[in-house]
Amino acid sequence: MQSTRLQKATIESLQSKDEAETLRLRCSGDWTIDTLHDAPDALNKIANTSRNISIVWDVSDTGRVDSAGMLLFIRTSALLKKNNCSLQVVGTTSEQEKLYALLQKYSPEHSELKPAFFSRLVTPFDRIGRNFIAFLANLRDFLAFTGENFVNLLHAIVQPRSIRYNAIVKNIEEAGVRALPIVTLTSFLIGVVIAYQGAVQLEKFGANIFIVDMIALSVTRELSPLITAIVVAGRTGSSYTAQLGVMKITEEIDAMRTMGFDPHRFLVLPRIIALIIALPLMIFFADIIGIGAGMFISHVHLNLSYPEFIHRLQNVLTVKHVWVGIGKGPFFAWLIATVGCFHGFQVSKNTESIGRYTTISVVNAIFLVIACDALFSVFFTELGI
Repeated sequence: MQSTRLQKATIESLQSKDEAETLRLRCSGDWTIDTLHDAPDALNKIANTSRNISIVWDVSDTGRVDSAGMLLFIRTSALLKKNNCSLQVVGTTSEQEKLYALLQKYSPEHSELKPAFFSRLVTPFDRIGRNFIAFLANLRDFLAFTGENFVNLLHAIVQPRSIRYNAIVKNIEEAGVRALPIVTLTSFLIGVVIAYQGAVQLEKFGANIFIVDMIALSVTRELSPLITAIVVAGRTGSSYTAQLGVMKITEEIDAMRTMGFDPHRFLVLPRIIALIIALPLMIFFADIIGIGAGMFISHVHLNLSYPEFIHRLQNVLTVKHVWVGIGKGPFFAWLIATVGCFHGFQVSKNTESIGRYTTISVVNAIFLVIACDALFSVFFTELGI
């Protein structure tokens, strides 16, 4: 019976008598993970001391070779080639050649051979390039998602019966009615802050009455739309991402597609329409709360009576200022709902991605709302509105 005991891997180096610059290596034994022992150190020594010579590597006496032995051969070959050595391998078998071809593709030799300084220098640029490519891919997907929603909206306009009115009403309740407490508190605090900060400065000049101008214009034109949109982005936008992400993990969205239902028409469109309806109403409500809070602080801190405040408010606050703030609502709502739903569809099939994309959704929605508000400010200023 043939023995199955493995033999220790050995490597022997012989200087050629015929050619002074030729080194002959001869392997013997089994080159497996259990028999390598001193072979890696011996090969490292040979690779580090051999430069600009020809090497003939004879492997005809080797027995079994596994992936560990072959990876050691691949690594040593790469080091020898790096030292400008010409390498010739003789005595290989077909099984060894197949194993070499398989492991060569996954060998880490290229990353190991990169100079450390060059690697550290290139890594930041590599990261920037990868992030930029990912950004472009993400932007492409977002534009495709927006286009699909626009097509579904046109289809809903042409065929009003296809609109899911019950879902829209339910989402208005979730995104609008249930958000009123936090919007009320936030708007009240904003009115208080503006009144207090303005009163401290105006009181120095005896211009207490102008606190009404500051509160009315800043609240209606800028602060109420912006703060309300940020609150809604953190509350409703994140919930849209989480809801759709869970539906994707539980394969409900795949089941809808299998049954012939378009997820965009049944899940995304009602949420977008509901938020477009609800956000302007919340902004108008926030205007009332913010001005009321400012009026209360003006009366307490500046001794400005309520009738005097209201009379000045009627002279200063025209309808156009209110409509400027409310008019921003549909645009903010579209951005928040679209971004929230888009990242919900990006969730992969694991729970960790829900938290990741929910965070990304909130950050992106708030950034886009602020950027959009800045564009509106420039636009209205140029038009003199």
